[in-house]
Amino acid sequence: MKWDPVKYVQFGDYRDRPFFDLTGRIQADRPQHVVDLGCGPGNLTATLARRWPEAQVVGLDSSREMLDRAAAQAGKHAGLSFGLADIAAWTPPAETDVVVTNAALQWVPGHQEMLAGWLAALKPGAWFAMQVPGNFNAPSHALMRELAGSARWSPQLDGVLRGGESVGEPGDYLGIMLDAACTADAWETTYEQVLTGTDPVLDWVRGTALRPVAAALSAEDGHAFEAEYAAALRAAYPATAHGTVFPFRRIFAVAQKQPGA
Repeated sequence: MKWDPVKYVQFGDYRDRPFFDLTGRIQADRPQHVVDLGCGPGNLTATLARRWPEAQVVGLDSSREMLDRAAAQAGKHAGLSFGLADIAAWTPPAETDVVVTNAALQWVPGHQEMLAGWLAALKPGAWFAMQVPGNFNAPSHALMRELAGSARWSPQLDGVLRGGESVGEPGDYLGIMLDAACTADAWETTYEQVLTGTDPVLDWVRGTALRPVAAALSAEDGHAFEAEYAAALRAAYPATAHGTVFPFRRIFAVAQKQPGA
């Protein structure tokens, strides 16, 4: 599945806010080795390099398109670099002080079991901060799955979209972190975002959740699917005089490995 970095950052102000709410809870003073797991186009990874200028900050992603965009950030900070990596095959290097993963783990089946392994591999005092979407059962996603499962589209889209099983609830991640001898904090936030323009919710999901559908269909079929889906979205998210209100639920968890663990 190919990613479009330009489309992904289209709603940058809204998409970036959870990252800063997440990383604001990391209390690492002078980490030397920082990893951004699933770094995307690298613009947020660069903020970690600015926050910790003495650290080696590495952004990892499985999308070459995203990494091509991220490369422009690397030259701006001496300690910043990027690399191609599959999250499912990744293990924290022994020297890792901080791991950040923002809006990436929902694409990785079995990531909760992987999280337990990553935390076990971290050295005492290291931090792990994660954020995933909590809106898989919201109309934006439920309507997409419903349409994909219809008689017209199921032959091409059966099994393409995942549902609420893609992520856990805040308490699930908190439990994993506590079991791994960490101090931990988990919470959720729903951002009531006001979007503008024609079919703004459709435009939003084009950058993320709709990508698997676009990858599975021809251009002609993709347009036909979008037309049906857009009509359903307009009913679920009606435009108001102020714009279209789009609730955006996110799930956060931050852990620090306890000394001596």
